Amino acid sequence: MKFIPVIISLLFLMSCKTTTEEKVVEDNKSHLFFVGTYTNTDSKGIYAYSLAEDGKLTHIGLAATSDNPSFLTKSSDNRFLIAVNEISNENKEGTIESFEIKGDSLLFINRSTTGGAHPCFVSINEDGFVLSANYTGGNIGLLRMNIKGELSELLDVEQHEGKGTDARQEGPHAHSAWFEPSSGDVISVDLGTNELWFSKIDTALQKLLPTEKNKLGMAPGAGPRHLVFHPNNKWVYVVNELIGTVALLEKTEDDSYKEGVSISTLPEGYSEPNTCADIHISSDGKFVYASNRGHNSIAIFEVNANDGSLSLVGHESTRGDGPRNFSLSPDEKHMLVANQLTQNIVSYKRDEATGLLVFVDEIAAPTPVCILF
Repeated sequence: MKFIPVIISLLFLMSCKTTTEEKVVEDNKSHLFFVGTYTNTDSKGIYAYSLAEDGKLTHIGLAATSDNPSFLTKSSDNRFLIAVNEISNENKEGTIESFEIKGDSLLFINRSTTGGAHPCFVSINEDGFVLSANYTGGNIGLLRMNIKGELSELLDVEQHEGKGTDARQEGPHAHSAWFEPSSGDVISVDLGTNELWFSKIDTALQKLLPTEKNKLGMAPGAGPRHLVFHPNNKWVYVVNELIGTVALLEKTEDDSYKEGVSISTLPEGYSEPNTCADIHISSDGKFVYASNRGHNSIAIFEVNANDGSLSLVGHESTRGDGPRNFSLSPDEKHMLVANQLTQNIVSYKRDEATGLLVFVDEIAAPTPVCILF
């Protein structure tokens, strides 16, 4: 009889050990993500959250203090995070910061200027070249990150010139800058000039040089904002903020682009004010998603595998106001939407066969404007 308490104790310890192991496995299935914000209200910078396997959201805490970190990206090895500070100082230049990623915390490394006011987008390639799109400056700043995560001083600026037909297109407003997957060339999207600007990086001079065909005009008043590349590297989809459309660009035989068909992001008959913000594509190239601010929805499109054209699948409410940015989870089983004005992040389960979204969870977030896994 004296062995019974010992046996019970051993069973209890084994039970605890199993529970702990299961908890570790469960935690390993969650996805950490960072949220960029505007800090003109309650936010203090960049926040960390987690997405569980079932789509539930958890707030972890403040990852780094930062001023208006409105757009985020990571280095190709996932060791460093870069944030633009959407501000303008007395020299009318915004700044850009780098951080080392330490679990759910960010350790500040250094800060540089971007070459223009109100930087609103940042991207980085495998060689460490960094592009900052400066909205008010109407230009693209070029920097470089070294192996320690340190950002160089500003290397070059690509200044845009021109204007469009809309009242918001009185001058250049660079809104994003992308590295083309197949060539590594740069495509800069300018809402103000209503054009895409094409350039390449001279790695020896560390400068942005225009390509032979260096501009492509969009539909009058379109206001291009962001874009996504189809996995086949033949098609690009551009979301037009001002007229609420997604435009197909098709690569030609000389590796330039021509504009194909466009499709509205809004349901038929909707006539209230609306602007588009963000666009993403599933890695299998079957579905394109775009966010509407005003209609406050995610427009879901299916891609025609033969010609790249889009057909509307449906709309999913964002359950909040001002969906500025959204993101697919790393396994693409979920989508997260950041509603800037209602200060909440919403989680959806994504049907990989139909592209449709089903609400799962939501959580408060201070003025969220960028989600980065």
